[in-house]
Amino acid sequence: MKYRRSGATAPQSAVSCGRPPWRAREVLAPSSARGSSSVQVTELGAWRARCFKTTKLRKNVLADRGKSTRVRSGHCPLRKRQEESGRGIAEHRLRDRSGGAAGGSTHSLSLSHTQLIMSECAAKQPSKEAKESENAAEKYSAMTASKKGDASVGELCAFPPIASHKPVKKQIQFAEEKQEFSRFPIKAGRRSLSRSISQSSTDSYSSAASYTDSSDDETSPRDKTQINSKGTSDFCVKNIKQAEFGRHEIEIAEQEMSALISLRKRALGEKPLAGAKIVGCTHITAQTAVLIETLVALGAQCRWSACNIYSTQNEVAAALAEAGVAVFAWKGESEDDFWWCIDRCINMQGWQPNMILDDGGDLTHWVYKKYPSIFKKIRGIVEESVTGVHRLYQLSKAGKLCVPAMNVNDSVTKQKFDNLYCCRESILDGLKRTTDVMFGGKQVVVCGYGEVGKGCCAALKALGAIVYVTEIDPICALQACMDGFRVVKLNEVIRVVDMVITCTGNKNVVTRDQLDRLKNGCIVCNMGHSNTEIDVASLRTPELTWERVRSQVDHVIWPDGKRVLLLAEGRLLNLSCSTVPTFVLSITATTQALALIELYNAPEGRYKQDVYLLPKKMDEYVASLHLPTFDAHLTELTDEQAKYLGLNKNGPFKPNYYSGVAVSWSLSCNTGRMAKGRGDTLDGMPVCSGAPQVLMDKQ
Repeated sequence: MKYRRSGATAPQSAVSCGRPPWRAREVLAPSSARGSSSVQVTELGAWRARCFKTTKLRKNVLADRGKSTRVRSGHCPLRKRQEESGRGIAEHRLRDRSGGAAGGSTHSLSLSHTQLIMSECAAKQPSKEAKESENAAEKYSAMTASKKGDASVGELCAFPPIASHKPVKKQIQFAEEKQEFSRFPIKAGRRSLSRSISQSSTDSYSSAASYTDSSDDETSPRDKTQINSKGTSDFCVKNIKQAEFGRHEIEIAEQEMSALISLRKRALGEKPLAGAKIVGCTHITAQTAVLIETLVALGAQCRWSACNIYSTQNEVAAALAEAGVAVFAWKGESEDDFWWCIDRCINMQGWQPNMILDDGGDLTHWVYKKYPSIFKKIRGIVEESVTGVHRLYQLSKAGKLCVPAMNVNDSVTKQKFDNLYCCRESILDGLKRTTDVMFGGKQVVVCGYGEVGKGCCAALKALGAIVYVTEIDPICALQACMDGFRVVKLNEVIRVVDMVITCTGNKNVVTRDQLDRLKNGCIVCNMGHSNTEIDVASLRTPELTWERVRSQVDHVIWPDGKRVLLLAEGRLLNLSCSTVPTFVLSITATTQALALIELYNAPEGRYKQDVYLLPKKMDEYVASLHLPTFDAHLTELTDEQAKYLGLNKNGPFKPNYYSGVAVSWSLSCNTGRMAKGRGDTLDGMPVCSGAPQVLMDKQ
């Protein structure tokens, strides 16, 4: 049985193969299909004509948009289809004439040969849009003439009867549609999108918002006079007009800080901070803004500056200024701006602070040095960083600390949650935003295995990095070994590692000699509070070239061409280059608020001029405020169980010397009490015995 090509089953084939109708291949059918009904043939021909027209129009669209390279170069599949179809028509008509088929006129045959020659010539020469339109019109005219000349069934299978004027009319209509289509700014929109992607990939912000650093105004905020909607100008921020965006950021943060909001509602009526004048120096983020507004709602007056020159969210600072809080901070401050902002918070005529909330000890140091008379009248200091607590202990040891201070950093809620869980998530965020690095297989050395170091190592190990640890404390070193990390000296691996991450709170952890031995492309960053861990000052020499790659990312180039990526100029990575989990900061902020309430409301004589640890009763209260978020339900001790353990049924469940971290407090094995100190003391450092009962009694 002889076979020939036929389009009889093409519609079905197109659907089954999942191809568009104009891409469907022809299938082989037996020659007996010639006897198929004229209705089926007509429908098939109409379908093929629609496919032809649709393909033709699509090719014209591509040509008009400048993307039809294949059409212009003569390698268009459509032309091949036209060429094959033309040959098929000629061959079919010759067979019909030789076999004595009736109705095959000489005029029709000669016209078909003419059209075949025209289509072959058009396929060989680069075509223009006008020539394509003319060829299509002539081809359809030829087919119409063939139909008028009593064409055979085979001719109808090849092309259906179509009026010659329709393609031209369609072309004109399409030209009008094309003009409407071209009025849509496609290219401009794409350029805008590309610019947006590039900006977001090169700029790292301290929040998820895209408004920080969005201003092109290079004028220093110190040189501008800005007024909020209330008519006051007692603030200094980047742009007060960003206040609305900052308010949205604060509202989002409030959703994850339900415990702090709950604390605000519980104490709102009693105003436990009424009369308190709090001066603060912390990271100014949306989470800190929720804390500040909570303190204001509880009756305090607040003036605030930033503890890091890169961590301020400009839009959040603007929102606080709009709400009436005296804020002096913006992202990208200079060192001179940093101290100027702190001084503006303190040096206010007719306003004198009586409480300090510090992060890093810079504010405490400035008040102590510049305003000693004000420092003596402070009722309490709350400090949350390792560096700041270390400075307080130095003042206490020297006998120069004349006010009571609360060590929030060593509280269980701060160590176990902020330091550990917060850094475990934010370290990856900061590195990804700034470098787009892949961690799998990278060799990373983490300096320090405290709670921050533990979080960083766990995150890096989870993504396939090979992690080394440096440590001075044998207890922390043993923990690192038990967790599966190799404890080394920095000099042993400095030449091979791909990243160096410091989180010790110390100074000169990475020296210039070690930086010189780093391999090309090594990433150096800091997760500790202070910018002294990496010896950045030694890199600012004439032989080294600094090249700003993107926001908070610098290439430090050695004379031999070696490049080292320094992030945030050695300052705190996560808050300078990325974001931190809001929920974890809610725990720290609640602890800070309770510490301020406790110190401010404590009766005279309860706290002496020393550094105090947060009582475990307060730690447990903060934790209990956050449990409803997870729908967690605590088990209660029975009277018999409580008596057996020697505990109160309502807590505290941990002794005051428990901190959950590796500290070398010496205990007496016989008594279980502190070997040094007495009562509520810890190695000579007192533990505050009081608690804000005004709040805890409501629990």
